[in-house]
Amino acid sequence: MSKQGSRKTAEADLRNYYTLFLELGLLAVLLIFVVATKIDFRASQQDVNLTQEQEVVQMEEVIQTKQEEMPPPPPKPQVPVEVPNDEVIEDQEINLDADLNFDEPLDMPPPPAEEEEEEEDFFVAVEQMPELIGGLAELQQKINYPERAKRAGIDGRVIIQFIVTETGDVEDPKVIRGIGGGCDQEALRVVKEAKFQPGRQRGKPVRVQYSLPIIFRLQN
Repeated sequence: MSKQGSRKTAEADLRNYYTLFLELGLLAVLLIFVVATKIDFRASQQDVNLTQEQEVVQMEEVIQTKQEEMPPPPPKPQVPVEVPNDEVIEDQEINLDADLNFDEPLDMPPPPAEEEEEEEDFFVAVEQMPELIGGLAELQQKINYPERAKRAGIDGRVIIQFIVTETGDVEDPKVIRGIGGGCDQEALRVVKEAKFQPGRQRGKPVRVQYSLPIIFRLQN
């Protein structure tokens, strides 16, 4: 046999074996697939019982204690004071049989004497008021202007209040409005020397309260 013929025969044998190996491989793959479908590859898991008994925590009841108020201790008894046996304690006698006579006057101090209010012995307004003799202009001429008031430039009106008696004299003159500087004293001096026709009430001379203005005016 020639070398070319033997080579063709070997190639034909390889082709036959190739087909056989292919069929055997497919059969093996199919067999492995069938076996794999029959085997359960899931890992066996151990069931965990979640309902296991848990630890029970028991709460103790807190009992509120009540504080009892204790009464205060009783006061200490007083220590008795010994009385000497030779001392005699005299009992005071109270006469309960004494008769009370409500008709007898009680010895009471006299009530305080009420001070009688002094009634005013003069009139403020009468039927005929007092009249200044000579007039106010004549009285003004008797005024000596105080030097102190002149230097200080003081002028104004001084009001003098007084009582005109039943005889027309001036009694108890006083300044009710002054300007100072010696003018008040000069006005009092002039008014004390004044004479009046007395005031009359129902035809009789009476004491009358009277006010008189004395004017101090600087000459320019």
